[in-house]
Amino acid sequence: MAADLSQIVKAYDVRGVVPDQWDETLAELFGAAFVQVTGADAIVTGHDMRPSSPGLSGAFARGAAARGADVTEIGLCSTDQLYYASGSLGLPGAMFTASHNPARYNGIKMCRAGAAPVGQDTGLTEIRELAERWSGSGAPAPAATPGTVTRRETLEDYAAHLRSLVDLTSIRPLKVVVDAGNGMGGHTVPTVLAGLPLTVVPMYFELDGSFPNHEANPLDPANIVDLQKRVREEGADLGLAFDGDADRCFVVDEHGDPVSPSAITALVAARELARNGGRGVVIHNLITSWTVPEVVKENGGTPVRTRVGHSFIKAEMANSGAIFGGEHSAHYYFKDFWNADTGMLAALHVLAALGGQEGPLSGLVAQYDRYTGSGEINSTVADQADRIAAIRAAYGSREDVTLDELDGLTVSTADWWFNVRPSNTEPLLRLNAEARDAATMATVRDEILAIIRA
Repeated sequence: MAADLSQIVKAYDVRGVVPDQWDETLAELFGAAFVQVTGADAIVTGHDMRPSSPGLSGAFARGAAARGADVTEIGLCSTDQLYYASGSLGLPGAMFTASHNPARYNGIKMCRAGAAPVGQDTGLTEIRELAERWSGSGAPAPAATPGTVTRRETLEDYAAHLRSLVDLTSIRPLKVVVDAGNGMGGHTVPTVLAGLPLTVVPMYFELDGSFPNHEANPLDPANIVDLQKRVREEGADLGLAFDGDADRCFVVDEHGDPVSPSAITALVAARELARNGGRGVVIHNLITSWTVPEVVKENGGTPVRTRVGHSFIKAEMANSGAIFGGEHSAHYYFKDFWNADTGMLAALHVLAALGGQEGPLSGLVAQYDRYTGSGEINSTVADQADRIAAIRAAYGSREDVTLDELDGLTVSTADWWFNVRPSNTEPLLRLNAEARDAATMATVRDEILAIIRA
């Protein structure tokens, strides 16, 4: 009987509980389907530190090789290290990780050559359909000539590429606490930061897919408490926190206070524009701060606003030839990194910016953090469309208000804005609000929440 993979094949990747929802048998079928859909005669694979990752990755490689593709396995790596391999080798790639999800989960992030994303509309649906069909009828017929499976090390080359994009040779000495959350940052950070004028204080660098210290999801404030405390204890200049597959990086300042990912987006945008002669397009999603497009314009660039989600950002990066893109979820995308996201490169920009001047990080980022934001607030609702309609009715007739529906509903005035958008996978509405001062933000936030939760 054919498997129903609708619960594990998401909009952008495969994600589910192992072995309850998927296992090595299905991973092998995904490998065969990936080769069939991409038409690849060679691919690259990598995996994180979860106990199930080596077996799943190996099964995928067997399935791909059986269909005639040569497989280069880079083994333990961060997601952006897999993107580096895909870009530098010119090969489609598959990364085995469930990012920040709990230990019993695993998944696959797939891309075409040059790290171009594979999502629902760019091949993932076809991969799912093939895997489902083959699961019911047995494995597909093998190729006349099976492919080979070989190992290759890419960590040093990945680190060298990142460091070629940011000059850190002349920065002042800095002390930085890094919380890897027992994820892949513990594998990549020592090599990327080696030899720089940095005193690195490591936290939870031991690779452990059971996440014994805290979840590897720095977006949740509970998971950066240890980092904040250690930064203060050490008198460090800053702290960095990576998620499980180390493609996202979060920053705290010398006081242990979190730095808004929008502020990091604005800071990196200014630096990338300077590298490009004060010209270029910078992408930002619609829940980043007003500060981001302001800073882009002030530095000679052109801001382009997109929907939330990496597939939209990457598509717009390619369409517009953008030099950089940022999301408020701490995903940062670089033209010089095949339009893919890499938190490590964003971290190097922060270190270079801080080390290139004498002031503290809090002072440096203040110019990029001009407004007060609510953060993302989720509310469970019975009818998403009904609640959005109620918000539209409450604000639509006001003369000082502008509405747009690029992604959910955005309502803005000269003094504040908010966006409400439905979750694609849960009965939730997600609210983000920002205003010129804290009191106004709180008033707007509470007004909207009252309507959402009525």
